[in-house]
Amino acid sequence: MTYLVAADLPRETAGSRFRALLNSPGILRLPGAHNGQAALQAKAAGFEGLYLSGAAMTASMGLPDLGIITVDEVAFFIRQIARATGLPLLVDGDTGYGEALNVMHMVRVFEEAGAGAVHLEDQLLPKKCGHLNDKKLASAYDMAAKVAAAARARRDLVIVARTDAAASEGIEGTIARAKLYTEAGADAIFPEALTSIEMFRAVRAALPGVKLLANMTEFGRTPALTAQEFQDLGYDMVIWPVSSLRVANKAQHKLYQVLARDGATTAMLPEMQTRAELYHLIGLNDFEALDSSIALSIPPAPVG
Repeated sequence: MTYLVAADLPRETAGSRFRALLNSPGILRLPGAHNGQAALQAKAAGFEGLYLSGAAMTASMGLPDLGIITVDEVAFFIRQIARATGLPLLVDGDTGYGEALNVMHMVRVFEEAGAGAVHLEDQLLPKKCGHLNDKKLASAYDMAAKVAAAARARRDLVIVARTDAAASEGIEGTIARAKLYTEAGADAIFPEALTSIEMFRAVRAALPGVKLLANMTEFGRTPALTAQEFQDLGYDMVIWPVSSLRVANKAQHKLYQVLARDGATTAMLPEMQTRAELYHLIGLNDFEALDSSIALSIPPAPVG
């Protein structure tokens, strides 16, 4: 199967497929995939949906996660992941790249690129990773206006509203903002950087019937919990946003150290994906078979 054949493509939109997964029993597990190759590996492991992290995306570009990349740059990553896997994708939309009209433009671009869901956050630029200090928040009503704009622009894209209020406004501010964002049209709430199981329980108890997303990032403020533990707490989705990038970067660091030391990659061969494994994963033979199945053009015989 390849993305080039229309019959191999999903018939339903990415938004409707994401919504169906979200409404299925059990917690929706969304591992971060920072490019098409990582996305293919996640799909091969059995995951049915994916997450595209702004932090992982910008880091893969050699940039910090400060909201300085553009909508079109993000759309490039969305397209490659959607094209490679066909899986519904939740995309980090940062602060929406501006105000209401910019948010609407982002929604249209992301949806056209193949995203199934997007999350918006209530920070002010320059935004920061949710687990860092000194985050500055937009007013709850300004953020609600962005959520409403996103809901108005989407066809069936799932809208997730993220709030970073826990650090500065406590659990009460987090819950108050979450309720306002839900009223504005958010399909789900992402309470970022909660620091205890009690906080996760409090948000769940205060928002009955609202879909909730948990962020299980390493080296952050949230205690290490499994997908099952988040499910037991009543959460509907969980993301591991930067894990794939961290593992890949650690492996690449080791490779370059060995290459600089030895002048050869021989010592790293046991840790490498083989050529055969790579070709199998990216479907090289499927593309070759498709190419050979197409009738060759035959020039007409000369006249006279």
